Amino acid sequence: MPIAANKAPALPWWKEPTKDQWMAWIAAWLGWMLNAFDFTVFLLILVPIAREFDVPLTAVAFVVSMTLWLRLIGGVASGWLCDRIGRKTPLMISIVWFSLCNFIAGFAPSFLFLAVCRSLLGIGMGAQWPAGAALAMEAWPARSRGLMSGLLQGSWGLGFLLASGVYGLLYDRIGWRGLLWIGILPALLCIFIHFCVKESVLWTQSNRRLRAEATRPSNPLYAIFKAPLRRNAALACCWMFGQFVVYLSLFPLFASWLQKELQWPASSVAYPIALANLVAFFAMGFWGFVADKIGRRWAIVIPAALGCLVAPLYLTTSDYDRILWGFALQGCFAGAIYGLSPAYLAERFPTEVRSTASALCYHMGLFLAGFVPPLLTYCAVDRGMGFAMPMLYGTIIGSAVVIAALLVSPETKGRALPSGLERV
Repeated sequence: MPIAANKAPALPWWKEPTKDQWMAWIAAWLGWMLNAFDFTVFLLILVPIAREFDVPLTAVAFVVSMTLWLRLIGGVASGWLCDRIGRKTPLMISIVWFSLCNFIAGFAPSFLFLAVCRSLLGIGMGAQWPAGAALAMEAWPARSRGLMSGLLQGSWGLGFLLASGVYGLLYDRIGWRGLLWIGILPALLCIFIHFCVKESVLWTQSNRRLRAEATRPSNPLYAIFKAPLRRNAALACCWMFGQFVVYLSLFPLFASWLQKELQWPASSVAYPIALANLVAFFAMGFWGFVADKIGRRWAIVIPAALGCLVAPLYLTTSDYDRILWGFALQGCFAGAIYGLSPAYLAERFPTEVRSTASALCYHMGLFLAGFVPPLLTYCAVDRGMGFAMPMLYGTIIGSAVVIAALLVSPETKGRALPSGLERV
């Protein structure tokens, strides 16, 4: 048998992407992290805002839901715009939008003004995700797309970590208004994007072909509800709904539980949240690496199932150490199931409608799950259940929905990003 010619050793995965591909990923990574900072800093100041404006905590929690609901509008609009004019411009618009809304909210003379500004912030938040995810995932080689998807989505945890750190260090000096004013700083990222990031090559090639062939979908949103995409989109919406039920059961009211029921000071509240989000960042990268080996579905199903077992460790106690380390451990499992969202959604839909479809599925799930914060707060405060048990039930129910949806969803590991509606 003839001996095969020696082949050059394969490049390490981090050397395979070009400089432009790295710049696109870094822009999306920073955008998502700063998006997280502007959103999650509000979760840490629900109780002091309720005190200052003398409104029920349930009403302040409802503002979180309003922000999540308006993300659907921003996400779908941005997705449609991304499929029309490219990924880069909508990304910059979205970052300026949510930064300004957070900054203006810090001047709120009334609770209504604050609620309106924070709700409108949701439009910019929703717009950022499909633009950034498409720009990053379309640029990245398939070999390590799962890993980099996990690290991309995991930057949300770093944004939450940053918010908790700023809260712990500065809240006693600058108050909740000062924390919102800091939210203008992410707008500076647009300078980097404008000068250092190029438009998606995959979108540019697809757009050129669609113009030449005059085959661009007249309405990308409508195309999603037609065969062969309809069932795929419905399952993706269910999967995203379950993931967001888990997230909104884990994080938004965790600080309120520690502040209101356990009477922890700001520094003590910040520490477990910061630690859990730091762990979640690395865990998302790990599960992304696993997804490149065993597939997207099982890399989400396994941590979702394990998260159900971990939740009682910290939600059935008032002991500081158990809460601290139990919540940190949850960052490895239920806190890390979102990492495959950019890659798995990108691989499920063709280039012509990718941003629109990803935005719709992602934010429709978020819209439906947006009822979770006020519902859990109502159960905790108005029904006298406390925060721990509603948070536990939400974690388990959301994980069950995730697992059920993924068991009947397509596997896309190693798939080249599809182009052409007929190929999906």
